[in-house]
Amino acid sequence: MGATLICASGAAAHQRPNILFILCDDMGYGDLACYGQKYISTPNIDRLAAEGMLFTQAYAGSPVSAPSRACLMTGQHTGHTWVRGNREYWPKSGTVRYGDNTDYAVVGQEPYDSAHVILPEIMKDNGYRTGMFGKWAGGYEGSWSTPDKRGVDEYYGYICQFQAHLYYPNFLNSYSRAAGDTAVRRVVMEQNIRYPMFGAGYFRRSEYSADSIHAHAMAWLDRQDKAHPFFALLTYTLPHAELAQPEDSIVKAYRLRFSGDKSWGGQQGSRYNPVTGVHAEFAGMITRLDAYVGQLMEKLREKGLDKNTIVIFSSDNGPHEEGGADPAFFNRDGLLRGLKRSCLEGGIRIPFIVRWPAHIKAGVRSDHQLAFYDIMPTLCDLIGVRHYVKRYTNPRKAIDYFDGLSFAPLLKGKPARQKEHDHLYWEFHETDQIAVRKGNWKLRVVKGNCELYDLATDLHEDHNVAALHPDIVRRLKAIIRQEHVESPLFRVTLPAGL
Repeated sequence: MGATLICASGAAAHQRPNILFILCDDMGYGDLACYGQKYISTPNIDRLAAEGMLFTQAYAGSPVSAPSRACLMTGQHTGHTWVRGNREYWPKSGTVRYGDNTDYAVVGQEPYDSAHVILPEIMKDNGYRTGMFGKWAGGYEGSWSTPDKRGVDEYYGYICQFQAHLYYPNFLNSYSRAAGDTAVRRVVMEQNIRYPMFGAGYFRRSEYSADSIHAHAMAWLDRQDKAHPFFALLTYTLPHAELAQPEDSIVKAYRLRFSGDKSWGGQQGSRYNPVTGVHAEFAGMITRLDAYVGQLMEKLREKGLDKNTIVIFSSDNGPHEEGGADPAFFNRDGLLRGLKRSCLEGGIRIPFIVRWPAHIKAGVRSDHQLAFYDIMPTLCDLIGVRHYVKRYTNPRKAIDYFDGLSFAPLLKGKPARQKEHDHLYWEFHETDQIAVRKGNWKLRVVKGNCELYDLATDLHEDHNVAALHPDIVRRLKAIIRQEHVESPLFRVTLPAGL
């Protein structure tokens, strides 16, 4: 880890690929038909996989949202990056009123380190137009880390991931450099605030955030052209709880399919409204997301941009059981055990698909092991950034590493040149877990206690063989000693003997 990467030489701006990264929220490894899902229709995402490369051993940066996205944005794993958990800033911010609804005066999460470059800044610095639409979760309103201050030309969505618990919110956040905005601002959902934000009357709200975010993304994409490369980061909130969406043909079809579907009573403190028909709602949210993907691809084809655009589809962590969701019903983990917030495979192994007709042959499957912190060096390679580590790293700061390993050779059809990770690393303070994967060995540390699994024979992680292989446990614990830098905000219990 902490490897120095020298990126490939650049090309003229108009020859460089566009990048469209679609990051959904809490979609498990087994939630797509192309990964084995039997109950949910995802023809457009399946087509992406059929036309590109499907990864079977791709990993999120963390088992929850904000730190996982931090790994993607910073190129660091959660032993080094500043944001390692869902630290919230809204509870003590005071309140404001929207109609008869009380909301928070300042919303958002722990900001990214101001001294560490993030992905949109690199793209902007290298001549790319940058648009982000969806969940930010990298700083609170008014902090030093909001999209307008971190390389994003146009933004629309939720600055705060807690606000994203409502699909019919009181407001969304917006920023447009082209329109002359000087900072991120709130856009009030005037129709929504006429009705309560929880309980009876909530579903009379009609401004559905996922549709609105997608519409802004589509409008921005429609303004792009062949003369200027673009980087679009679409961090859609589907299919995260709450389970809510317009009552249209998508969800109605699933209501017919899942007869006898169960209901859930809601959780006001988490802003998850009551829901009738949890299975139909959840399946409908994934199919709705799939429809968005189809519309994005059609727009690229319409504008003649599809062949020179790298399209990446993934999820920020494993499946959730919030808001009434029932992952067991859909067998959402497939062959994997564990959910969101767990460093078992089910909490961190995620779908990951890349389509790039210029280089990737159709229908390729790869078992290359990658993690979110590999995305930054990979994209730097693909857009032709020279000496990116020397350019963006302060070598005097011990935690100012880039931990990622570029998988650009694999995408360019040169697997013989592809380097492999010696190991992958995660830590998560909320459930006090650490994980290391080295080859097929997987060490999970829970509150200081070590579990060892051989993923070659025990992918479901049912058999803890730590007592049988103390030498391997020692080697993997040594990796923890190597990779862990203490955090004052996100503390984990290290195993004995470090």
